[in-house]
Amino acid sequence: MVKLLLADDDARLSDLIKDYFVGEGYEVSHAWNGREALALMAQDTPDIVILDVMMPELDGFETLKQIRNKSSLPVIMLTAKGDDIDRILGLEMGADDYLSKPFNPRELLARIKAILRRASQEKEGDSTADLELSGVLLRRKNRTVFLEDEPVELTSSEYTLLECMMMVPGQVLTKQELSEKALGRKLTMYDRSLDMHISNLRKKIGNLDNSEPRIKTVRGVGYIFVAEEEGL
Repeated sequence: MVKLLLADDDARLSDLIKDYFVGEGYEVSHAWNGREALALMAQDTPDIVILDVMMPELDGFETLKQIRNKSSLPVIMLTAKGDDIDRILGLEMGADDYLSKPFNPRELLARIKAILRRASQEKEGDSTADLELSGVLLRRKNRTVFLEDEPVELTSSEYTLLECMMMVPGQVLTKQELSEKALGRKLTMYDRSLDMHISNLRKKIGNLDNSEPRIKTVRGVGYIFVAEEEGL
C-alpha cells in the first residue's frame, strides 16, 4: 500500500483528498502544517508528500527545504491558481511537480502514479549499469549521482531527466519527449516544470572544463547532454 502524506490546512480539501485516495487504496496521513508533517515523517517515512504552499506555523517552502536537506523523497506542491512565482520557487527548491488549486483529485492521482511508476521502473529495471560521461557518474542501481567523484543530491525528477539525456549523449531530446519520459505526462503550453528542472540540473552539475554547459539548449526543440569526448 502506497503511503501518502498530505500537508494542508484546508479542512474541506483535505477531507476530499483523503477520502478519494483511501478509496483508491492509499494509506493517507494528514498534517495541518509543515511542522506536523515533518514530525509525522520522522515517525514513518511516506512514499510521497503533498505540500500546500500556504500553511500556518511552517509553510510549504520551508517544509520542502527541510525535507530536501535530508531526503530526495518525491514531493508535489499545491499552489494558488495562476501564481507562477510559487510554482517556480517550489521547483527551484526541489519539488518534483506542482498542481494549482482548485484541481480534480484524478489529476493529482495521475501525477502521483507517474512519479511512483518512474521510481518503481528504475528500481526494478534490468539495466543497472552505471553511466559515466563528461565527469558525471550515475550509479543506476541506487540512483546516486557523482560529479568529479563528489556526490550530488538530485530530486527524483531531476535524476530521471539526467538519466534520459545521458542514455543518448549528443542526441537532442525534444521537450515533449523529456516531459513524457521523465515527468510522465504530455507537455502543455504553460507548463514550465521541465524548464525549471533542467535549470536546477544545470546548477547542480555545472559546466565542462571549457566552460560549456553539460546540458545544452537547442532553441525551439529541446535539450542535449554534451558528451565531452565527442567534442560537442
